[in-house]
Amino acid sequence: MTTLKIGDKAPDFSGIDQNGSTVQLKDFKGKKVVLFFYPKASTPGCTAEACDLQNNIDRFVAKNYQVIGVSADSQKRQLNFSEKNNLQYPLIADEDKVVINAYGVWGPKKFMGREFDGIHRTTFIINEDGLIEDIITKVKTKEHTTQILK
Repeated sequence: MTTLKIGDKAPDFSGIDQNGSTVQLKDFKGKKVVLFFYPKASTPGCTAEACDLQNNIDRFVAKNYQVIGVSADSQKRQLNFSEKNNLQYPLIADEDKVVINAYGVWGPKKFMGREFDGIHRTTFIINEDGLIEDIITKVKTKEHTTQILK
């Protein structure tokens, strides 16, 4: 789906998270960033993915990673999702799809025989210098940490 490739400079972004704070890629220079895009907060697959990352947050912190989630949900919905699942990382409320489009993860999807536009579940691993180190398009929601820290 995305036209970005490993080795590309990651598109800079700025978004508002579930707590109303501004989250910008440039704020994490010197850290690795796990930028994961998910279709909809509080749905089963998205909850499994977000919780798998949260359950392993200490492993990410120990390896100098910052986890950031992005969906087109409202700030309120992101806050509810975060509180309900005790998520300790920012969830960007990208209702205008600025970050989503910058990373090229919005487009036609099929689900239960129906076609519609939506977010393609994709994770970008961005290195300390702001370059894309890996792109995971076949996300295993319950084992996503293992895919990232392979």
